[in-house]
Amino acid sequence: MRIEAVIFDWAGTTVDYGCFAPVQAFAEVFKHFGIEPTMDEVRKPMGMLKRDHIKTMLGMDRIHGLWLEKYAREPEEKDIDSMYSLFEEKLMSILDRFAEPKPFVLDAVSKLRDMGMKIGSTTGYTDEMMAVVTREAKAAGYEPDCWFSPNSVGNAGRPYPFMIFKNMETLKISGVQNVVKVGDTVSDIKEGKNAGVISVGILEGSSEMGLTQEEYEALDELQREIRLEKAKNVFEAADADYVIKNMKKLPQLIEKLGQ
Repeated sequence: MRIEAVIFDWAGTTVDYGCFAPVQAFAEVFKHFGIEPTMDEVRKPMGMLKRDHIKTMLGMDRIHGLWLEKYAREPEEKDIDSMYSLFEEKLMSILDRFAEPKPFVLDAVSKLRDMGMKIGSTTGYTDEMMAVVTREAKAAGYEPDCWFSPNSVGNAGRPYPFMIFKNMETLKISGVQNVVKVGDTVSDIKEGKNAGVISVGILEGSSEMGLTQEEYEALDELQREIRLEKAKNVFEAADADYVIKNMKKLPQLIEKLGQ
C-alpha cells in the first residue's frame, strides 16, 4: 500500500490542545439561553459543523427537557439560528488565541513531507473561522497544502465524507486506500470511515480527553493511562483503524502502512 496523503483535522488534532475554543463558546451560548450544559454534552458532537452541533445538543434528552421546562415549546430553527449567531460571535472573539500547533505537530508534518506525503485538512469550522485559524497557525509554522470547511461542500460537514473527497481532488490522490485521515473526535473517525480512507484517532490533546496540556501533564502515570485507555476505547468503538498516543507516533505509522 502506498500512502499519498495525510488529511488532518484542526482543533484538538493539530492546533488548540484539548479543543477548548469551541467548547468555551458552546457552553457560553447555552448558558445565555438559560441552560447549563455539562462538558460531556458539549463535547459529544465535537467535530460536526457548528450549527449541526448546536442542533444535536438541543436533541439530547437532558438538554431538551430543560429547554421544554424553560420555554414550554420545542426548539425551532429560528432558535438554532439565534444560538449559532451568538456562537459565531463568541468564537470569533477568541479564535486567534487557540491556533497554536500542538506538541510534535510541526516535526511530524516535516517528516511526512520528507516521506513525500501531501498534507490536507478538514474542519468543523466555517471559512470565516478558518481565515483566523489558518493565519495564526501559519505564523506559528503550520500550513497544510489545502483545507476545506463544510462551506465548500454545501454545508454537509462531518460525518459526511465530502471534505475528504475535495482534498483528494485538489491533491490529485489516486484512491481512498492511499489516504490517512487523522482526528480527535468520533465525528472525525466517522468522516474517515465514510470516505473509505484509513481512519486514525489521536489521544493526547484531543477533545475526547478534554484536558489542557497542564492538566494532562499533572496526572500521575496511572491516571494518565486510565484517561488514555478510555479515549482509545471510544475511538475503537467508532471503528477507528488505528489509535495513536500523539503526533510523534504518526510518521512511524505512515511508514508501517507503506511497507
